[in-house]
Amino acid sequence: MAVTRFTKMAYSTADEMVFGKATKPVKAGLGLEIGAGYTTPEVNYAPRPEAGASKEKLIKEYERITTDIMARMVQIGAPSVVLETEHVQQMSNHPDWGAAVAHAQKTIMEDYHDEYGIKCALRHTIGDIRESRDFLQLRGDKYNTFMEAFEQCAQNGADLLSVESMGGKEVFDYAILRNDMAGVLFGIGVLGSMDMEMIWSDIAEVAKKNKVVAAGDTDCAQANTAMFIAGGLLDKNLAHTIAIIARAISAARTLCAYEAGATGPGKDCGYENTIVKSVAGVPIAQEGKTSTCAHSDLMGNLTMQCCDLWSNESVEYHGEFGGTTVQCWSETLAYDCALMNVALNSGNEKVLRDMFTASDMYRDAQGYVLAYQNAYRVGEAIAKSGNDIYIRAKNAALESIAIVEEGAKGKLGLSRFETKALADAKASFEALTDDKDKFMSDCLDKYKKEVKVFLPENYGL
Repeated sequence: MAVTRFTKMAYSTADEMVFGKATKPVKAGLGLEIGAGYTTPEVNYAPRPEAGASKEKLIKEYERITTDIMARMVQIGAPSVVLETEHVQQMSNHPDWGAAVAHAQKTIMEDYHDEYGIKCALRHTIGDIRESRDFLQLRGDKYNTFMEAFEQCAQNGADLLSVESMGGKEVFDYAILRNDMAGVLFGIGVLGSMDMEMIWSDIAEVAKKNKVVAAGDTDCAQANTAMFIAGGLLDKNLAHTIAIIARAISAARTLCAYEAGATGPGKDCGYENTIVKSVAGVPIAQEGKTSTCAHSDLMGNLTMQCCDLWSNESVEYHGEFGGTTVQCWSETLAYDCALMNVALNSGNEKVLRDMFTASDMYRDAQGYVLAYQNAYRVGEAIAKSGNDIYIRAKNAALESIAIVEEGAKGKLGLSRFETKALADAKASFEALTDDKDKFMSDCLDKYKKEVKVFLPENYGL
């Protein structure tokens, strides 16, 4: 398994990073380039539950969704679009279902491209079906079905392959509820990274063989869980300072996909993607104010700062006054992209980027660390750490803590609750060993005893 670590930054300064441009643009689908000087809307949707009753019903639903989006994009004169199909479990558990959906969607997209010239690409995000109710089975029979789903989608029209992988989640879930920083670091930074290296080496092979794009992963299962538990400014279920530490660690994990052969664009719900872009130079999808149909995030404008694809997160397909949900959200995304593209074409992209960032940067510790200037610093902490997945994840955590401490001396307001959580977390991380083997051995002993569903053999341990 050849993995090449990123130990240098893709950009010499944070100021070089903007939306619509990546140091390593990606060509995909029908005439589309991502990160090559313009932004593109990426529409994300879910079928109605009853559509999953049969393969035929599901295909029909996705045909309607695809036609609705493509027609609306042409109607408003949008030059490009990406469609993201996040698999419902039937499509990944039965790879022929996912393949049939991909084929049906791509056929419609080809018709619109041929007739109207719209640039477009189809992303299929395979479901991580290796999770059962009782435990993760990361290797074995389920793994074979999981990989077959990538293979069949790649053969049947998907241009971009992605997944939201689950490795490390069983330990992370236990640790985050207990403010156990070593467990958060072990779950995301170590176990998550190890699992990512295995699956992305295989996904990259599938993509190469089928001449499609291994796009990337996101730490939705862990960092987004922390963000959702943390909630808004009235919530006290989890400190926002802890959520952003989990996010910084997740950047080291998400990078593993690109180190194992993925090329981007990274997936929309990876809020860590600005950090990843700073290190790897790959194009990224992001979501923010346009994901309010799915969740709230406290940084709705800021996330546009360096995006190459601009997404809405998943919306259930149904009717609204302005058309179907996918028509309404695709149109909103397209207008946001039009504004960013005018900024790029007129040389004003850095002004607009800085306005996006400034509008949310001091709202919350999470947005503060993910503001591109600070995200770049977390990226540097990762890149400077060399090849050790444990040390780089730990250093990302420590850098995010330092950034929040600096912010709290200025415009970033922190409550007593947040300040104490940050201080406690800092003490935990500073107390950790620098010896990966000792850390691994301590964690294996502890979590084998305390987390019944944690099976070290899932990670080849």
